Amino acid sequence: MRPFSWYMPTRLHFGVGSLGLLSSLPLPGAKALLVTGMGGSARRLGYLDEVHALLQQRGCEVVVFDKIQPNPTSEQVDEGAKLARQEGCDFVLGLGGGSSLDASKSIAFMANNEGVYWDYMGGTTGKGKPPQFPAKPILAIPTTSGTGSETDPWTVITRTESCEKLGWGCDSTYPQLALVEPRLMLSVPPQVTAMTGMDAFFHAVEAYVATCHQPGCDALALDVVRRIVHWLPKAVQHPGDLEARTEMAWAATEAGICESLSSCISHHSLEHALSAFFPKLPHGAGLSMLSLPYFSSLLPAVPKRMADLAEAMGQAAKPEAFLVGLERLIEEVGLGALKLSDYGVGPEVFEALAKNALDVMGFLFRLTPMKQDERALVEILRQAWRP
Repeated sequence: MRPFSWYMPTRLHFGVGSLGLLSSLPLPGAKALLVTGMGGSARRLGYLDEVHALLQQRGCEVVVFDKIQPNPTSEQVDEGAKLARQEGCDFVLGLGGGSSLDASKSIAFMANNEGVYWDYMGGTTGKGKPPQFPAKPILAIPTTSGTGSETDPWTVITRTESCEKLGWGCDSTYPQLALVEPRLMLSVPPQVTAMTGMDAFFHAVEAYVATCHQPGCDALALDVVRRIVHWLPKAVQHPGDLEARTEMAWAATEAGICESLSSCISHHSLEHALSAFFPKLPHGAGLSMLSLPYFSSLLPAVPKRMADLAEAMGQAAKPEAFLVGLERLIEEVGLGALKLSDYGVGPEVFEALAKNALDVMGFLFRLTPMKQDERALVEILRQAWRP
């Protein structure tokens, strides 16, 4: 068994009724910046008002920043951080899907550090500047079952002008408190449920095969796979099924823990390139469309681990059976007809996408259990593409 480290500082409260604990749990200050999406669903569905009221019961002031778009940008992070500093906010609360939670972490970080967000990033245009101060305390309340951002330190932000979509995090960007309330996920539309659920699925799968996997992650990852195979089709077909929503909420959170204990691999690097170039492409959709050719190429490198995953999906314990189960799951949740070409992706950008994946998120290739060069990535894109 390899040596490993384990650091999980987030206090998690899970289950129906968890949101109400916001009225009694200790808060890290008296003024919050509440970060949520620009689409307005949190406000329209009453979740924003509910959280606002619970904080006000505590005498906590609330400043709302509701400008986060899907695939959040560094400009939005800098704007949110400026507002947090101007208003004297003590902590940042993210309410929404993965984009809102990721942005809240980055905003909390920049609220305590000078300059602009990309000063601290790597990639090809970042300065890699070491932070002077830790992030402000972060609270996370997810409204989708996808990224698991409530239980990991990672935040994925795009620099629009250079098409760099980069994952980053540090010890202080772990949420201090996460409230996972499945009731907030009942209103998520079927296709979004499917796409976010597949994101959680791939977090677990990638963490299981990553070269940095460890025993705690292995056990959780296989459990995530079992749960998602069973419950995601039910959540898609019956959006009001609270049991299915609760199981999926835990699967996504559990997959986030996997991301803390292990890592994603280059599957995510390649999708980040795709959705950096084509921001309207949902992350879970991109992962799903790349997945069959990607994992087909990976089978020979980790046959035992792929067989374990196949068995967890209810298939024969054979490496190639994972592909059978994966294709079936994608079809069952209604994503089988997705095409990269529908989002504007064409063969003319394959080489640029492959180069971007290697340049911007190259560190995940070091955790991938096979060597991949630009030519290999272009071939994966070629196989994934349909006119």
